[in-house]
Amino acid sequence: MLFFNLSAFYFFYFAAVGVYIIFMPKVLHDIGYNAFDIGIIFAIAPLMRFATPFLFLKHIELNQSVFKNALFISILTSSMFYITIDNFYAFMINNAILGACLSLILPYIEVTALKSLGKNKYGKSRLYGSIGFMLISLILGKFLSHPSIALHYYLATNILTVIFALFLLKYDVNKIKNEEETEAFSFIKYWPFWVCLFFMQISFGGFYNFFTIYETENGISLEMTSYLWSFGIICEILMLYYQSPILKNNLLNVLKICVSITIFRWLLLYLYPDSLSITFFTQSLHAFSFALYHSAVIMFLYTLYENKKLAQQFMYGVAYGLGGFVGALVAGAVYGQYIFLYSALFAFISLISLFLI
Repeated sequence: MLFFNLSAFYFFYFAAVGVYIIFMPKVLHDIGYNAFDIGIIFAIAPLMRFATPFLFLKHIELNQSVFKNALFISILTSSMFYITIDNFYAFMINNAILGACLSLILPYIEVTALKSLGKNKYGKSRLYGSIGFMLISLILGKFLSHPSIALHYYLATNILTVIFALFLLKYDVNKIKNEEETEAFSFIKYWPFWVCLFFMQISFGGFYNFFTIYETENGISLEMTSYLWSFGIICEILMLYYQSPILKNNLLNVLKICVSITIFRWLLLYLYPDSLSITFFTQSLHAFSFALYHSAVIMFLYTLYENKKLAQQFMYGVAYGLGGFVGALVAGAVYGQYIFLYSALFAFISLISLFLI
C-alpha cells in the first residue's frame, strides 16, 4: 500500500506541475498578460522555493502539522486561481504562497520515500511522476479550448495530490524524534556539493526554456520537437525503473558520470542543432542528466546531513529554485547559436566542484 500511495502522489504531483509549467503561461497569454508579466509570475515560485527553507534553519520545524498546513493551503491557493487570475498583483501573491507550500511538500515526501522504500524501489515509484507529467501534456493539449479548463485540471490534480499525501503521513518515520538533529545545518561544510547543484541547474536553463525554439529555428518541426520531448521523458522513465543497481555504487562517482554526460549532451546540441538523429540521441541522455542524476543527488544528500528534511528543502531551493531562476535569466540573455555552449560551460563548473568534495 505504501508503494501505491507514493506512486499515486508522484503521479498527481507532477501532473499538476505539468499543468502549471506547460499550460499556465499560455492561459495567462490568452487572457491578456504580456511576456514580461508572465515572466515575473513564473519567477515567483522558484524564488519562494529558495527562500522558504531559510525559515526552517532556526525558527520552524518541518513536522506533520506544518506539512498538513502546507497541503491544505495549496488547495486554497489553487482554488483562489479562479478569483485572482485577472489581477496581476493578486495572482502574483497567490503564486508566491503556493510556491512556499510546494517547497515543503515534496522534500517531506522524498525523505519518507527514501527511508521506506530504499534505493531499490525509490526510482520505480518516482517514475510515476514522469508518467503523470507526460500524460497531462498529451491530454490537456487536446482539451484546452478555454483558459478555465487548465484551472480545473490544476485544482483536480492538486486535490488528488493532497489526498495521497495525507495517506502517507502514517509512514513518516520521524513522527517521534529519535535521531533528530544534533548537528547544525551548514552550507559551508559541503559547499562544493551545493555549487554543483546550482550550476548544474543553471545549465538546464537553455534546455527547459529554449529547446523548442532552438530546434524549430534550426529546421526541426514543432510536431517533431514534441516527439523529442516525449522521447526524453520515456528514457527518463526507463532509467528510473532500472537505476537501482547503478545506485549501489559510489554515489559521488555516479554524479561525476552524470554531469560529464550532460556536458557531452549540451556540446552535441551546440555542434549539431539541425541533426534530428543526434538530437534524439541527446534526448536519450536525459536518462542520465536528469533521472539518474536526480536520484543520486537525493541519496547522496541523505547521507550528508542529520536534518534530512531540511537538506531536501534546500536541495530543491538551491537547485530548482535559485538555480532554475538564474538559469532562465541567463538563457534569455545569451540565447542564440551559442546557448548550449554556455550550458556545457555551466555543467563543466558543476563537474569541477564535484572533484572538490
